[in-house]
Amino acid sequence: MTENSLDRFVAAVRADWRPISTALVAQCRAHLDALTLGHENEEWLASLIAERPATRELHREPGSFMLLAHAERQDLYRPPHDHGRAWVVYAVQSGALEIGTYGRVGERLVRRETIVLRPGEARAYLPGDIHDTRCLTEEALVFRFTERDLRREDQVEGRVTRFVAREGEWFVPGA
Repeated sequence: MTENSLDRFVAAVRADWRPISTALVAQCRAHLDALTLGHENEEWLASLIAERPATRELHREPGSFMLLAHAERQDLYRPPHDHGRAWVVYAVQSGALEIGTYGRVGERLVRRETIVLRPGEARAYLPGDIHDTRCLTEEALVFRFTERDLRREDQVEGRVTRFVAREGEWFVPGA
């Protein structure tokens, strides 16, 4: 069997996996950086580029981490949210993604900074970090590594917070 960059990514994360630490987050981020540099002729990546699915699960480690791919179109905006108890790493394979980070001050969000992720770059967000995303290019292919199933974290356990806009500002829901 021929090993590809996705297989190498999964093997590397499995080898490093342990409870969250500075080292683990840095290692996963570095592995995701490397994955974005995979050759576009690899079957798994070629199919993503050709099909451009809104979301595709690339790997699910039972009871543990997940890797998803998202094909995004220009100006697709995901409003401020957190990921509950989960930490995540975003990386861009093609295109560009703007990510804004926020601090919660009382019932209101205050934007801290905005960065632009480009191919070969990855950024980690820890439990409780609040951020939004916007696709800046005609198309982008984004990888999202999560240390748990975020759909379960959100829809089953209700731990993800999505903030609401009011008069041009972002607020805690119900505030």
